[in-house]
Amino acid sequence: MARIHPSALVDPRAELAADVEVGPFAVVGPEVLVGAGTTIGAHAYVTGRTTLGERNRIYPFATIGDAPQDRKHGGEPTATAIGSDNVIREYASIHAGTAQDRGVTTIGNGNWLLAYTHIAHDCVVGNNTTFSNNAQLAGHVVIEDWVTMGGFTGVHQFCRVGAHAMIAAGSIVLQDVPPFVTASGYPAKPHGTNNEGLRRRGFTGEDILAVRRAYKTLYRENRSLEEARSELAARAAESPLLAPLVAFLDRAGRGIIR
Repeated sequence: MARIHPSALVDPRAELAADVEVGPFAVVGPEVLVGAGTTIGAHAYVTGRTTLGERNRIYPFATIGDAPQDRKHGGEPTATAIGSDNVIREYASIHAGTAQDRGVTTIGNGNWLLAYTHIAHDCVVGNNTTFSNNAQLAGHVVIEDWVTMGGFTGVHQFCRVGAHAMIAAGSIVLQDVPPFVTASGYPAKPHGTNNEGLRRRGFTGEDILAVRRAYKTLYRENRSLEEARSELAARAAESPLLAPLVAFLDRAGRGIIR
């Protein structure tokens, strides 16, 4: 049976795995499902149609699954879906989706969302990302796998940040950030590739060189976006590592940072 502190308020309709822990004064709503090995800290608030996977660590005063901050939201039964092995630190806030978009805010596995981070309605966050303190996402944002968000960064609604990208502290992202790119500033501009992050994840020197050459094609050779995209697509046939970059550039968005 789940270990629930006597002062916690857990609705009897909530579904908690047998080894879930709920701390003092935490609140868990009636439509919440919590997977095995998850801990919900003191004063945390988990509500709405929210699913938490296994082995998540929810720290004190985090808020998960509450209504979206969207004037169009009319109380529709939208949802929040969170995978496994995530760390959600103090005062982080994750809001449910809206009926006008996907209807669900989605977070994958193995993410670290540090204190005061905010994930707005209908966002999609992949796996193994790191959000430093006060990183903020507006609605409808897509963050792909292994992205690192510096402290006090902000991402405009409907933007995308590609896999393995890194956003420097204090940056404001107003357009899409392609995979592998480091960005900083207000508005955020490209400043090379995330070489150190790639090394830490086991990319070879040859892989990193291919990424750096792709960056040069995209940003340093005075090519139009269409010319750069065609060149990178041809190169990806020999270097599959570049396939996610090509796919990212092929999808419509807010335009990439330049």
